[in-house]
Amino acid sequence: MSASGAGGPGDLTYRAPPEGHVSHSRLERVLRSGRFAVTAELNPPDSADAEDVYAAAQPLGEVVDAINATDASGANCHMSSIGICALLTRAGYSPVYQISCRDRNRIAIQGDVLGAAALGVTNVLCLTGDGVGVGDQPGAKPVFDFDSLTLLRTIRTMRDKGVFLSGRKITRPPLLFLGAAENPCIPPHDWRPDRLIKKIAAGAEFIQTNYIYDIPLFERFMARVRGEGADKRVFIIAGVGPLASAKAARWMRSNVPGIHIPDALIARMEGAKNPSEEGKTICIELMQQLRAIEGVAGVHIMAYRREHLVSSIILESGILAGRRKARAT
Repeated sequence: MSASGAGGPGDLTYRAPPEGHVSHSRLERVLRSGRFAVTAELNPPDSADAEDVYAAAQPLGEVVDAINATDASGANCHMSSIGICALLTRAGYSPVYQISCRDRNRIAIQGDVLGAAALGVTNVLCLTGDGVGVGDQPGAKPVFDFDSLTLLRTIRTMRDKGVFLSGRKITRPPLLFLGAAENPCIPPHDWRPDRLIKKIAAGAEFIQTNYIYDIPLFERFMARVRGEGADKRVFIIAGVGPLASAKAARWMRSNVPGIHIPDALIARMEGAKNPSEEGKTICIELMQQLRAIEGVAGVHIMAYRREHLVSSIILESGILAGRRKARAT
């Protein structure tokens, strides 16, 4: 089965779920069916108003298969990921519950996993988390009881064996589609596929990458991944996002670890009459190029405070050609 009905190098074939497994995750069903998946990140509000979450989700819900709820990314405090997930499931959206190991120990995390599953959450993204020093409250006490690998193993144990880490039985295990993050652009580049394979072994079933602006670098990463057969064992969703300006691109390149933005893209932004529109065009082109890379199963769009652009970026890119209009439910 092709990913879009139009054919192309990025098309995937159907992958049967494990025997006896019943998925309640739209994202998992889309990926296993061979369709090219689209996810997007919801930027959490600095607010206790549910309407702020719904306003951010509304332009995403009609065009994506799942919506990521970030967990204090950058070590900055916002509405919690589990709170956003509760609101999204209440409204009929399919969230990806992000868990950072920075702020909670294993007791709290295992309890939160059960709570999230009880709320109807079906996808989880396991993250080690940014250090507190990069955020706006550097005096906070970091926890890091887990890292992303031990977090993956723990949730897989809860789901597949039906027990807590203590060995105590879980009456009804959480049915979750397990994900992890990867950043192909952090040196040493040759080590990144090895790290990915460790995450697969720990239980990752899908991977969302950080921003990809350097296609040749990402293609080398994917060549290694395919050489190891890892693209047959995990669904790789490549991260993209629209640049706002050349100044913003330079800041990201200098201050956000692992983001490499080629000089040519920055020069293109500098020469544009409308930098915001040019950033959108570049994002569309990147999505189309990523779609053509063998082993890429989808794209993850991160548009910080610019959710209103996501729908038009997706529709203009043509990556959903042949698919019915999606809704993250």
